[in-house]
Amino acid sequence: MMARRIMESAASGNHLGGVPRKVVIAAVGCFAKAVANLINTTTVHNADTLLRLVTSRPPGIPLITVSNHMSTLDDPVMWGFKGFPTCDAKLARWVLAAEDICFKNTVFSYFFRLGKCIPITRGGGIYQEHMNEAVERLSNGAWLHTFPEGKVRQEDASIRRLKWGTASLIARAPVTPIVLPIIHHGFEKVMPEDYVFGRRPPFPLCNRKISIAVGEPMEFDLPALRQMALSSSERPSSHTGSQWPKTVQGGLDEAAQRYLYTTISDQIRTAMEKLRSFCKAEMKSGECSSISSQK
Repeated sequence: MMARRIMESAASGNHLGGVPRKVVIAAVGCFAKAVANLINTTTVHNADTLLRLVTSRPPGIPLITVSNHMSTLDDPVMWGFKGFPTCDAKLARWVLAAEDICFKNTVFSYFFRLGKCIPITRGGGIYQEHMNEAVERLSNGAWLHTFPEGKVRQEDASIRRLKWGTASLIARAPVTPIVLPIIHHGFEKVMPEDYVFGRRPPFPLCNRKISIAVGEPMEFDLPALRQMALSSSERPSSHTGSQWPKTVQGGLDEAAQRYLYTTISDQIRTAMEKLRSFCKAEMKSGECSSISSQK
């Protein structure tokens, strides 16, 4: 019980005057910048859009960034490119993090909570406890990053079917978030899953090229989408589960919620896939860095 209270306290920006969080964010930010810029080369297309939305979006408007998941280093290193305020604790993102990896002991839990990570239990459903915390962060106009594919995938392949967690957060937030898709390549070479004896290397590898492509902001007309969900969804069967509360989303039943989350997820996946195809084509032509990049 005491450990739980400490963990929840660490998630607060006021914990010990905010000093531990500032120290952790600064240290992790320096690590990210070193990996992205000193020992590797990073190019970013459309970085200005990400910078603008992180630093100067309208007050109270939440931001959700979504990306593919190529390695355990994607976050925080993808924010380490030159010119990005990686070490600013106030501007730093919140991120959904796997509980079984980042929160497997007290020390890890304290560190990652200070680092603005929200623990998510794999298979725990979209209405699990800490998803409510994510909604609360969005309610306060925060920036949240998610990996909607759900797990690390190092193959050069199309974006897989997205989990519904991100879509549910978009739909549940009191103020509809701006959604920004991001696609990256190269992290699978910086931290390969199967490097030696089926294990990751103990440290990030060097002399690799990282490419990050930032898309354009997506806006969702949720009233229209909810109406479409009500009129187009099939009626629910008798096995409606307790994880699908009927009172959320303006009273949408399970079938309508499923339709709504699928529709939102499909739109995000389409945007991510278009961005992936663009980035792949530019990398092949060797022109990606000449479009709009930072190194």
